Amino acid sequence: MENRQKNQIISHLMLRTLIGAIGMALPILLSVGCFIYGGCTEIEYSLSDYYHSGVGDIFVGFLFVLGFFLLSYKGYKPDNIIANLGFLFALGVALFHSQSPNEVVRLLHFISAILLFVVFVIFSLYLFRKRDKEGQSTKEKLFRNKIYLICGIVMIAAVVGIGLSTSFLTSVQQDKYHPVFWLESLALWSFGFSWLVKGGVFWKDVQRD
Repeated sequence: MENRQKNQIISHLMLRTLIGAIGMALPILLSVGCFIYGGCTEIEYSLSDYYHSGVGDIFVGFLFVLGFFLLSYKGYKPDNIIANLGFLFALGVALFHSQSPNEVVRLLHFISAILLFVVFVIFSLYLFRKRDKEGQSTKEKLFRNKIYLICGIVMIAAVVGIGLSTSFLTSVQQDKYHPVFWLESLALWSFGFSWLVKGGVFWKDVQRD
């Protein structure tokens, strides 16, 4: 029985780690992969724009894998509900294309992307920072909570930055600096790092969180 519980803990931590690794890897794989295999000479306007490049399959595939990993994620009841919503929003980002000629499809893509980042923020700012049933926390847990808090704040700042950049920067400035791509990547890296921390990549006692 003890070995079975231990195996379940390892599997649970591995799932968190894989979710985090996807978030960290996606911007890098899209930009580098498109440069090598897709003939891209510069960074795309946003991560979603890679759907129409030579690495569109990576974009869609990673979102599907992320979605199904979230669907498989089993935590406490609130965690499960939010993770299941993340599954739906990840599929929405993958299936509804940002450059579709259909305005409704583009709107659904935008809404799905925003709500997916909201799910990421909820995990970092709230779900990951909850205390155990006894209401006690180790020093390591308190330190990890600070990391989750910082990651959540960075994600919020990145999303706000995307809105500001699209509102106030000219098309020439956006083409030159690619703020949407970099801010989306920053949000994904923050999301991914928080899940790697929660997955026990850096601390051995994380399974008690």
